[in-house]
Amino acid sequence: MTISDPSALPSRVTGYADARAVLDQPLLVPEPAADPADTPAGSLAWLRATVARFTGDGQTHARRRAHAVEDLAALDPRDLRQAAAGSAVGADDRHTVVRVLAEQLGLPEPDAVAAAVLTVSAGYFGSALTPAQGRAADEAVSRLLALTAREDDPRPPEAAAQRIGLLVQACDATARLVEHARRAAPDGLPPGGADALLAEVLRQDPPVTALRRRALADVRVGALDLRAGDVVLIDVTAAEPDAPAECTPLAFGAGPHHCPGRAQAMALAAGLLERDDPARQITEAVARVLDLAATWTAWDGRPLAVDGRVYTPHKAIRRVADHLVDHLAELEARLAGQEPQPDHWHASATTTPADLAPFTAEDLDEARSRLVRLDGIWADRLRALSDAQLDRSPGRGWSFRLLAAHVAGSLDYYAGAVGRLGATTDLFRKEQS
Repeated sequence: MTISDPSALPSRVTGYADARAVLDQPLLVPEPAADPADTPAGSLAWLRATVARFTGDGQTHARRRAHAVEDLAALDPRDLRQAAAGSAVGADDRHTVVRVLAEQLGLPEPDAVAAAVLTVSAGYFGSALTPAQGRAADEAVSRLLALTAREDDPRPPEAAAQRIGLLVQACDATARLVEHARRAAPDGLPPGGADALLAEVLRQDPPVTALRRRALADVRVGALDLRAGDVVLIDVTAAEPDAPAECTPLAFGAGPHHCPGRAQAMALAAGLLERDDPARQITEAVARVLDLAATWTAWDGRPLAVDGRVYTPHKAIRRVADHLVDHLAELEARLAGQEPQPDHWHASATTTPADLAPFTAEDLDEARSRLVRLDGIWADRLRALSDAQLDRSPGRGWSFRLLAAHVAGSLDYYAGAVGRLGATTDLFRKEQS
């Protein structure tokens, strides 16, 4: 096992394989908090003692973690990404992350939730607080319990603590991930977009640089012999570059205590990075549509069922173009001080005879010309708007920044309904028939 000094405590692990061995060992857990029976109910100490993050006992940890996972299941990463991409510029990223999560969880007063979470986060991981900070954190926990409680929730009170813990743990870590990504790409997103940038940042400059684990009992991990109470420090920055490309970054942990909200955190971070250039969101979404459409000449003529509707290549292109036209017309009308004209699209509810036609190379070429031109109009218009116009847009409806995020997400949805076609798809269909 790669450690800096086997005789020192805590032992410092610097190799990826060794780090995984430590994280996968159930007897090595994050620093446990105090027994909740010894803490005032509704205080910061009670929260730390009740969340899964600081629970050492395996059975109790699994039960508490299940509550957090249940809440996470209600958070679609696509919705989080769109909401973050459409959020107003200028706000603290930590506040935005929590507010978006609170909105998506259906919590009341999301801005109040975010403010309370920022207060709690100062001492959540064990940092020393002044008496005044401690009182403020206790009051914030009590406030969060009131804001996150649900009368119809059949789960025990500790479930509310997991919901608060989810919000607090997302707060700083996600914002730091975005900060590191902006530092790595000060001139804007690289050609691979937000996802590629975040993947590289997690390997080279992760937001979490160290993970501590304490032994619950005597245990041997690789060449490391630990006594109960011994601490192991995993150097994430040193270990990440050794990780195989397909492995999950250590910043989200691994093993029984790995972060269950990785997909949601990555979606929020990507959305925040994309928010600063809404025109690029449209351009990249159109590029993704055309990348998939390039495979649609292999379509076998059978419509694909998605979410209670059916889609074909022509129908997907139709819906993509209609969506671009519809919301562009809305944007222009609002800028002109007019009420947007209601649309009368039959949309995805109708599949026309033209939708069922073969999708040829000529159709692909026509689609490319049409969509690239529409993208150009969107890009020119959005880049001509100020941040104030994007975030405090005239007329009724979403802000133009959120509108752009919605359009980009919708294009991905329609194109994704058909997906990438080819030999693999044909083989799958034959196996299913």
